[in-house]
Amino acid sequence: MFAVNKKLLAGLLIALLVAVFLSPFASPHPDGLERVAEDQNFIQRAYGKEVLTSPIPDYSMPGMQSEFLATGAAGATGVALTFGLVMGMKRFLVKRQNCS
Repeated sequence: MFAVNKKLLAGLLIALLVAVFLSPFASPHPDGLERVAEDQNFIQRAYGKEVLTSPIPDYSMPGMQSEFLATGAAGATGVALTFGLVMGMKRFLVKRQNCS
């Protein structure tokens, strides 16, 4: 039977709440390499040359009218996908302990 780990679920819930309700308040200003590229005037050389396209570009869920809701939905989707990926990896990489 499937055992529910309450601490794991509590952590997932907290991560989802942060992603949904706090991510819309994140700074809209560029960070890291994007900021340097703007400051040094070479960002235009990167446009249209993406190696991969993002299903959720600029941390905003496509097709949603409200920017606040779109950002929250993108955050929740990211948390859910990351959680699913980690749990899937755990299933294949961690050996079960013999509980006898």
